[in-house]
Amino acid sequence: MPDESPIQMREARREDVAAIVRLLADDPLGAGREQVSDPPPSSYFEAFEKIAADPRNLLMVARDAAGAVVGALQLTFIPGLSNQGAELALLEAVRVDARLRGQGVGAGMVTWAMEEARRRGCRNMELMSHASRSDAQRFYTRLGFAGSHVGMKRAL
Repeated sequence: MPDESPIQMREARREDVAAIVRLLADDPLGAGREQVSDPPPSSYFEAFEKIAADPRNLLMVARDAAGAVVGALQLTFIPGLSNQGAELALLEAVRVDARLRGQGVGAGMVTWAMEEARRRGCRNMELMSHASRSDAQRFYTRLGFAGSHVGMKRAL
């Protein structure tokens, strides 16, 4: 990411978990499934430890000039046989502080993720966006993503 970017990306740390949970809860879908408390429930820290220990997962935060966490994303690298054995990058849980949406923070974060995926040899990046998130879908389309697949989900 260029130095003139309004944000800086770094790997998430344990002390970032509460800020990440707040970002995840900051929309109608997240508000119904996340639990914001101080401190966050232990399940979030347990999940953080698993992600941090897995070399195929990156949990990243975007920080503003003052060092505050203003965005987060998870990038997972999936080996596969398809596409001549190409590695796939899966982009998940992209969140930007509501006060900063529309100011280039999300675009900077996704651009960083695409560059990191290319650096690691990935040929494709995939993401899923909930059907109700039409603004997010327009955002990803502007960044060159195409609605080429139909995603499906089932609770287990």
